[in-house]
Amino acid sequence: MQTVTVSPKFQVVIPKSVREQLHIKAGQKMMAMPYGEHIQLVPVKPIKEMRGFLKGENLDMTQIRDKSDRI
Repeated sequence: MQTVTVSPKFQVVIPKSVREQLHIKAGQKMMAMPYGEHIQLVPVKPIKEMRGFLKGENLDMTQIRDKSDRI
């Protein structure tokens, strides 16, 4: 685990090893979300890159709602 320092402008630098591991590029958008006492930085991926990411998954849509909930 690596530590970062918050600058006077509230900026942080993501360590190189983390950027390389997650393939983060300069200019890439990130979502900053509070998570309890932590901050989560989640890379925003383009929709085209997400196409087909569920291919091959065995999704059982019948488990989402009970049949009695359906109209």
